[in-house]
Amino acid sequence: MTRSQANLVLLSVALIWGLAFVAQAEGMAGVGPLTFTGIRFLLGAVIVLPLAWREWQQRSPHRMPARAGDVFGVGALGVLLMLGAALQQIGITGTTVTNAGFLTALYVPLVPLLASLLLRTRPHWSVWPTSLGCLGGTWLLAGAQGLAPAAGDLWVVGSSLFWALHVLFVGRIAERIAAPFLIACGQFLVCGIGSLLWGTLTETITLDGIRQALLPIGYAGIVSVAIGFTAQVIGQRYAQPSDAAIMLSAETVFAALFGYLLMGERLHAAGIVGCALILACIIIVQIAPLHAARHRARAG
Repeated sequence: MTRSQANLVLLSVALIWGLAFVAQAEGMAGVGPLTFTGIRFLLGAVIVLPLAWREWQQRSPHRMPARAGDVFGVGALGVLLMLGAALQQIGITGTTVTNAGFLTALYVPLVPLLASLLLRTRPHWSVWPTSLGCLGGTWLLAGAQGLAPAAGDLWVVGSSLFWALHVLFVGRIAERIAAPFLIACGQFLVCGIGSLLWGTLTETITLDGIRQALLPIGYAGIVSVAIGFTAQVIGQRYAQPSDAAIMLSAETVFAALFGYLLMGERLHAAGIVGCALILACIIIVQIAPLHAARHRARAG
């Protein structure tokens, strides 16, 4: 796969995930947010299962059994995925698709901040101004007109913390286990089962409601979870990190575009400025360290 083809794959992933925000909003007509999340990720697990089974068979001849620590790690990823997805889905019931897309993306500057706190890694200097920029963009997007942010906005902001923790640890666990589809399937199963169990305690689940939400659930599960995550893995194997950062950041733009085209959402002027500020900070915080690393490599 060429670099341009990989970039096109990643841009397609961003489009898929941007449209998924609309599906997540539309799916709330028939089921609750936890039920939607549970069925969505279980469906994704079923789609990925054949690839996970193939990886398991490839590991068996080499006598690479699953260790307790590996199982715990995948389970922990599933819990983080569940919390991020569930809080985001709850938030979507009380905010717009556009706000949800941009506020979810706050996880990008959170990742290096959490790495500094939890893993004692030194973040690039760009983390600090971009984090402040994201805070400013969030204020402009959610509450610049003198009103308190909507409850849905706060739920989505909360979900970004768990998305950041998931991103922070998924690479470390995947590097140790070296079985990406097994990890994906395992975490999808934990997320789906946990969300459904949570939903049975707090929501009313009916077959009529599930049938009503079947199309959005199908898109979110098959296209967004199974195809989107798999295509991301493939694309990032061949794309330059800087290219991948820009392409995947377009998810927020696609969420706003589809919110405008399909749901008639509109932003006030301050909201547009806030979205632009968040997107700029997301790109800068990913690109700046890569350029610094290239400069050091050339100097060396």
